[in-house]
Amino acid sequence: MRHLSIKEMQHEFSKDYYMYIPLTIILNSCVGSIAAMAILAQGTSLLSGIELTIVVSLCMGYNAALLAGTNKKFAFWLLTVSMVVNILLILITLL
Repeated sequence: MRHLSIKEMQHEFSKDYYMYIPLTIILNSCVGSIAAMAILAQGTSLLSGIELTIVVSLCMGYNAALLAGTNKKFAFWLLTVSMVVNILLILITLL
């Protein structure tokens, strides 16, 4: 099995940028919606409102960055941060 480093993944993302746009929009939106569902399943409170704001801001920020045509490196790092934070919030709320 081949292991990719962050630099190799960033290069792959930049090389096939237009192929990854629809794939990552769908992936990021699905993971973000799962995170939002997990957060809201615990009920409503100030903490869940803050978590939900973070999830929605990161997902919408990535989609807006793609639509605005930002550079590929910024889009890659925004996707990475969004996915890591959303997955962490899913794990935190489910445990």
